[in-house]
Amino acid sequence: MAEYRRPDWFTRNVMNPALELLIGLGVSAFGSRVLVVRGRRSGKEYTTPVNPLTFEGARYLVAPRGETQWVRNIRASGEGELRLGGKRERIRVREVPDEEKEPILRAYLKKWKWEVGQFFQGVSHDSPAEEVRGIAGLHPVFRIEGE
Repeated sequence: MAEYRRPDWFTRNVMNPALELLIGLGVSAFGSRVLVVRGRRSGKEYTTPVNPLTFEGARYLVAPRGETQWVRNIRASGEGELRLGGKRERIRVREVPDEEKEPILRAYLKKWKWEVGQFFQGVSHDSPAEEVRGIAGLHPVFRIEGE
């Protein structure tokens, strides 16, 4: 079962708003986007910066912090929107089962470990298979299916 690793004050109040502002202006670091999802109870629109991964011809959203609110919301609706500047891409997603996550998590860690490695219990892209499989349940992964 995935846990939720809440962002600290600096991340919540400085980094994420700064990233959202830059992405909103069309400046993306390594493919980052703003994910927009509807609240599963409130219906309110929520935003958060994410690092989509392209791997073997498919795109994925990985939740380095575990069972975040965006995970719960997109799991409930199965859809959201990715934004970069004025570009808006409606997406539908399918959650990836734990037994299929190992190569996706390896690719994600290879690209993004410098930013999110602290949330992966010391596991990296070149860790043994059993270690990567051991953390799979802690990190929800969604395949982006498109609109």
